[in-house]
Amino acid sequence: MKQLPRLSTAQIWNMSVGFLGIQFGFALQNANASRILQTFGANVEHLSWFWLAAPITGMLVQPIVGHYSDRTWTRLGRRRPFFLAGAIFAAIALIFMPNSGSLTLFIPPMLIGAGMLMVMDASFNVAMEPFRALVADKLPNEQRARGFSVQATLIGIGAVVGSLITYVLAEWLGVSKTADPGIVPSNVIYSFYVGAAVLVGAIIWTVVTTKEYSAKELKEYGVVEDSDDSKEKDAGFMQIFKDFAAMPKTMKQLGLVQFFSWLALFGMWVFTTPAIAQHIYGLAPNDTASAEYNNAANWVGVLFGVYNGVAAIFAFTLPFLAKKISRKGTHAAALAIGAVGLTSIYFIQSPTMLIVPMIAIGIAWASILSMPYAILSSALPAAKYGIYMGLFNFFITMPQIVNGIFGGPIIKRVFDSQAIYALIIAGVSLLIAAVSVVFVEDKMEK
Repeated sequence: MKQLPRLSTAQIWNMSVGFLGIQFGFALQNANASRILQTFGANVEHLSWFWLAAPITGMLVQPIVGHYSDRTWTRLGRRRPFFLAGAIFAAIALIFMPNSGSLTLFIPPMLIGAGMLMVMDASFNVAMEPFRALVADKLPNEQRARGFSVQATLIGIGAVVGSLITYVLAEWLGVSKTADPGIVPSNVIYSFYVGAAVLVGAIIWTVVTTKEYSAKELKEYGVVEDSDDSKEKDAGFMQIFKDFAAMPKTMKQLGLVQFFSWLALFGMWVFTTPAIAQHIYGLAPNDTASAEYNNAANWVGVLFGVYNGVAAIFAFTLPFLAKKISRKGTHAAALAIGAVGLTSIYFIQSPTMLIVPMIAIGIAWASILSMPYAILSSALPAAKYGIYMGLFNFFITMPQIVNGIFGGPIIKRVFDSQAIYALIIAGVSLLIAAVSVVFVEDKMEK
């Protein structure tokens, strides 16, 4: 059987440029969705419920997209049609979400905003997982850690710009950062317009510069099997459930790691803005119209840019560290460092000093974006990369749903709406994930 050819550095980067655009939009959402929803009237304790749109749509969409991207053959290939379509719909949602207040006279803008959040997340998910599978389609096993690390780097670059853009527009370019109650500030609205343009442009770059192998070529390389029997073809949608039941042992073990990792990340994304506004700036839980609140929210965008920038840089070191201390050791250490960073926020009183824990979180984020997928790809059957990458998303979406349902009520009833405790819970969860990595079986180590 022929081996997949090694790709050049330029080819590996070109096939992953689209991830830069996806993460640009994703970073805009992470840094600003809570702010937008609070502007439209959401209370702090209800934010996690609105954010449920993300994991629920991901849980439904990604396995289906993975299943059908394994079986779709077009002139564009089998992965590129999905992330091109996802980019277009995500861009539309990015344009409409901050303008929800002016879209309707009969439906509360908060519900329109939540609806746009759901459309945005569904579209991101349509685009995202085929990119993971594309690495397995195109790269031989010895280059996959590098491929996922390049993705992590481009994710970091896109996220840095996406996180910082609202701050840059307001503080450097003079775009208004305040607005009347119920209206999203202009710097946020314009940043979403830029994000939509970058997202579509980056995806088109990958579509134009990256050629997928044909079905015949993938069979020769052993990525698609000739013995794809008719029973499996006839099973259709039910095959997703059969594949889930037959998932490899390594995937189950990584599932526990992912559960606690993404439980932490969801809590961080949802509650960082109110936590910083309350704990560092001394604001009331639902003070969203003041200039001081908008300063806090803009600074959170800068902090998110810091951790994403660190992730982009640290991702370059991951293949080297994986060779020295193993992929498992690298991931466990990175998660532990991130756990320390999250819990340390409670003890900080200066906005500037928050940069330090963000450096630690960036190290963890770089590893979360690459190491689990590198470990998983070695344990998957070649013909089912798409479906299993999609099913792996269950271990990302389920903890977010759990946190989304229970996180807000816990913060309100147990911690008197003090969002800083959500970040402490996130730190403990990330530490549990670090310990769980020890028990994962990595096929490459064997």
